[in-house]
Amino acid sequence: MHAWPTPQVPELPGFPVSDPVRVHDSTTGELVEAAPGPQARLYACGVTPYDATHIGHANTYVAFDLLVRAWRDAGKDVIYTSNVTDVDDPLLERATATGVDWRELAASQTALFREDMTALGVIPPRTWTGAVESVPEVAQAVAAMLESGAAYRVPLEPGAGGSTPELGDVYADLTADPRFGTVARLDRSQALADFAERGGDPGREGKKDPLDPLLWRRERPGEPAWDGGPLGTGRPGWHIECAVIARDGLGLAAGERFDVQGGGSDLLFPHHEMSTSHLRVLCPVPEGAEPYGARTHVHAGLVGYEGEKMSKSLGNLVLVSRLREAGHDPMAIRLALLAHHYRTEWEWDETSMPEGEARLVRWRDAVSGNGGPSADATLAAVRAALSNDLDAPSALAAVDAWAEVSLDPTRDTSADEEGAPGVMARTVNALLGVRL
Repeated sequence: MHAWPTPQVPELPGFPVSDPVRVHDSTTGELVEAAPGPQARLYACGVTPYDATHIGHANTYVAFDLLVRAWRDAGKDVIYTSNVTDVDDPLLERATATGVDWRELAASQTALFREDMTALGVIPPRTWTGAVESVPEVAQAVAAMLESGAAYRVPLEPGAGGSTPELGDVYADLTADPRFGTVARLDRSQALADFAERGGDPGREGKKDPLDPLLWRRERPGEPAWDGGPLGTGRPGWHIECAVIARDGLGLAAGERFDVQGGGSDLLFPHHEMSTSHLRVLCPVPEGAEPYGARTHVHAGLVGYEGEKMSKSLGNLVLVSRLREAGHDPMAIRLALLAHHYRTEWEWDETSMPEGEARLVRWRDAVSGNGGPSADATLAAVRAALSNDLDAPSALAAVDAWAEVSLDPTRDTSADEEGAPGVMARTVNALLGVRL
């Protein structure tokens, strides 16, 4: 699957040699170095393409874009991988409800997501893989789990399974992974509640444990299905899809870890817990060695609207494409998002766009001259803010302070530096993704 075009990212002076980028690890609650080596590897879970792209999506992908930009500014080789869940129950349900072929719905919404990410200046992942194109690799992985005893079959209801109904759906046996539960660290009652709320099926008859997740859903009448070889016809489960795409997109060798797995905070459990568990089972390591998967799990806060979490199921969506159609500058949309720390939960309201637009106008006015106040301290402050858990609001405050001095008609201009506005514009572009 082709991603969107890469925006131009200018190089900045004063290559930083200290202040490694630190992020909040959702597992431990601590600030940790996001990528301790010269290479940084990120897997951010992608969209299920219907009702894309709402502000909640944009908030998440702009947050991880900041991480990519901070890593690149620090001189790291960044390998960023993501996915598109272009076949899944919610997508099929929406296609049926609207009378649109599921493939057409997925294609149109994926194209719209590309357009929105391009407009918002988000750096695309190096590999961007759809669930449909990953089916052969997922089927192979599930078959390997069955063969090793880490998965099992569950009998089907009458009419399911095509010509081989005896093969059954395939579920992961979580007892095969003794480290299951170490990502989200939930007690069992909370895990069961979250599993039921977020796409799981704890009440499915025939499962060994209510938390065991689906790996391969057998063919049902009217649903898309692919040849899974020994699995029978069907389609991938959500968690195994991400596990395989992350493994292959990041080029992970057996027993090798990557730096950050990210997404919205509602993905911590079950999605990231389950996908990490699948990775451990698929690529076991010797006893005592570090477990396979991400070193750090990073999650963006959810965005609300009109008193509720913004979600497709509730239908209370503010869509990036509609804001753009209404004439709002995408850079003002981005600034409206950056005004909130990525981990906070906040609500989009009638002040969000005016505040973003006013800041954009002020910054553009401030960089419009040939000379201005030195940008060196502001560049350092923006770098320091992003290194401290991607603190975009503090970075914006630093630029605001520079702009206020620059626009003050009474200030002493004797110490102005020629080219300083250009350095400031490149700083904002390279680190915050805002084109002035």
